[in-house]
Amino acid sequence: MLLAVSYKVVYDIGHFDAKSLESTKNANGPIVPLPKLSLEAAQKIVTGALREDPSAPKTFVTQVLDDDHKLATLMIEKDKQKSIAWIIDMRLFFKADLLDHEGYNLTEGFEKQYEINGRGNY
Repeated sequence: MLLAVSYKVVYDIGHFDAKSLESTKNANGPIVPLPKLSLEAAQKIVTGALREDPSAPKTFVTQVLDDDHKLATLMIEKDKQKSIAWIIDMRLFFKADLLDHEGYNLTEGFEKQYEINGRGNY
């Protein structure tokens, strides 16, 4: 009787360890590449957010500076005046100053880095 109980305990422990190992292997499946923001997708987001005519937009995305899928940085141009804009989570556009967790103004930093003078009115 004692032999049967000890066999059952050892079997159950081994079975649960094997199942947990199998679950771990399944959890470490293939890594899906993160989406990248293209110039065309950024233009669609900006045009939609500013409610401009998609066939003849007034504001153009001239460059995607950082195509991070959480916070993308764009250079936009309207009436030959360049400005920095942001897209959050590939869908939310805004044109304003962005501060990091330490209080630094990221918008001004990008404007200085890319030599953009002045602020556009959007």
